[in-house]
Order: sequence, then C-alpha cells, then structure tokens
Amino acid sequence: MLHASPNSPRMFESDFIDFFSRTHPLVVPILYVPGSAIPLFYGICTLKLGIVKSFGLFVLGLIGWTLTEYWLHRAVFHMEPNGPRGKRLHFLIHGVHHQWPKDRYRLVMPPAVSISLYFLFACLFDLVFGPLWMWAFHSGFVAGYLMYDMTHFATHHLRPMTAWGRRVRSHHLLHHAKDSCQRFGVSTPLWDWVFGTMPTQPRKASTNRYANSI
Repeated sequence: MLHASPNSPRMFESDFIDFFSRTHPLVVPILYVPGSAIPLFYGICTLKLGIVKSFGLFVLGLIGWTLTEYWLHRAVFHMEPNGPRGKRLHFLIHGVHHQWPKDRYRLVMPPAVSISLYFLFACLFDLVFGPLWMWAFHSGFVAGYLMYDMTHFATHHLRPMTAWGRRVRSHHLLHHAKDSCQRFGVSTPLWDWVFGTMPTQPRKASTNRYANSI
C-alpha cells in the first residue's frame, strides 16, 4: 500500500522496504566513478586496446547513454499503463518524482536497480562490440549515467553558475512545470531537437519565473 505526505513521502507500509526505496545522491558517484574508471583502465592496461581507440569508444558510449536516457525517460518513465497495477508501477518508477520533485532521496536510481542494469548493459555491449571493445564503450556509457544523475540532482537542488547549466536546468524544470510530454533530455536537450519533443513556441514569462524558482 502506498503512502505519501507533502514533506516526506512514504511509499510503503513496511519500514524496511520504504527505507531501501530511498537513495542518497552520493551513492551514485561512490559506485560509478570507479564503475566507469575500472572498465576503461582494464581495456587500456590489461587488454592493450590503445588510448586513442579507448577514448573514441568512451565518447561513443557517453553519446550512447544520452540517447538511452532520452528514450528511457520518454518511452518507459512516461508510459501510460492501464489498470491499477500498471499505474502503481509507473508511480513507483517515475511518478513519485513528478509528484515530489524536491525529494532528494527519491531522485536517483536505487542501487539494486542501477547495479543490475550496469551488468545487464555490460552483457549487451559484450554481444555488440565483443570482449575487447566493450570495456571502453561501457566506461563511457556509465560515465554518461553518472553525469545524468548528478545533473538531475543539480537541476532540482543547486543554482547553476554557468549559462549552459542554467539552460539545462530551465529545460528540465519546464518539463516538470509546463508539459511533461516534452523536453525529455536531462543531460542535454540534443535528442529533443532530433526527435521533435522540443517546443517551438516561445516560453511564457510566468513559466520561466516558476521554473527558475523551483
């Protein structure tokens, strides 16, 4: 059974389950800085892939993550399921974030999910690229995920110091404030331009003020 409160949403009756549904944002860099660095150095130092090839695959993996991020957000996180079980699952996956966007402990992916996906994608990349090239690509892909989660946290809880940071923050907060069926990119708005989910009409001043105040 789901529970919620405006200040600290509670999602499960079980204290044990509810505790593990929360994730501190620092868990992400603790797990995935080494989770990105180790495969890269393994490919370079142990498999002797070469720095240039490794760097190229790393960049491709980083770009690959931004595309994956976009479609996960658009097709999975914003799916419209039928029936109470489907709606509940959708709420647990992403709806809770839209209902309480300032809750920092339900902002990043729980380790049980992200670690499972880490190895699932590693197996996929092994099939696609082979055991020599997959490590550097996987490293870039994981670095992209790390960038995504930290960017997502920053858009909701920090004030950006650069023009690019303000643009990315405004882009995502308008997704919350104005239209959740557009602006799916979090790390970058690139794929919104490519796939036509970037609004073409000028943003209203009132919406900008709201987005900048979140």
